[in-house]
Amino acid sequence: MKALLAFIHSIMALFALAACNNNIHPIKAMSSLTNDNNITSPVTNAATILKTDTATFGTGCFWCTEAVFQELEGVLKVTSGYSGGHVPNPTYEQVCEKTTGHAEVVQVVYDPSKISFDELLEVFWQTHDPTSLNKQGNDVGPQYRSVIFYHNNDQRRKAEKYKTDLDKSGAFSKPIVTAIEPFKNFYTAEKYHQDYYNNNGSAPYCYYVIRPKLEKFEKVFKNKLRHK
Repeated sequence: MKALLAFIHSIMALFALAACNNNIHPIKAMSSLTNDNNITSPVTNAATILKTDTATFGTGCFWCTEAVFQELEGVLKVTSGYSGGHVPNPTYEQVCEKTTGHAEVVQVVYDPSKISFDELLEVFWQTHDPTSLNKQGNDVGPQYRSVIFYHNNDQRRKAEKYKTDLDKSGAFSKPIVTAIEPFKNFYTAEKYHQDYYNNNGSAPYCYYVIRPKLEKFEKVFKNKLRHK
């Protein structure tokens, strides 16, 4: 700390000397440097930082969920992982044993100026079966449960209202069983799970399960897709 203060004092002394030689006030001399065209002020940097929000969803196998949300305009990053359980840093094998309490989820980082949480919820409800308890297609187990982990009260309120309204409307023939829980943890899945569909599009699961789901999704949400 003493060394830092000595350095600052030496810089101030240099500015004072330069100011005396040129009849310039030392504070104004420093100000003129910060206004140089090649230097961006901290205020400008703060103003240009992108504001993002985060959502965490489970809709069954995270390979499918990731592939869907990656296609949305305004979504900046989608990460597959595990949430909601009691085991720290679980492996895929542990989660598959159905004893960790974790669900396979994706964490979605998005730009709220381009896509809202409401729109993400719309995609969530329409791209899996929210009436199926601990099961999506042939994927069975609590790790495949339908779940929304809300990050704040606004997300909780919107998720609960959407769920209630859908149940009242009779949009589904059975009651919605989607869990709406407070976000408490997220553990990134193994590297080979990330960007799975894009890296393994010809694999049987991708070709016969994910691809048809994506094709249906792209038709329904064509006005929300990112430009390719």
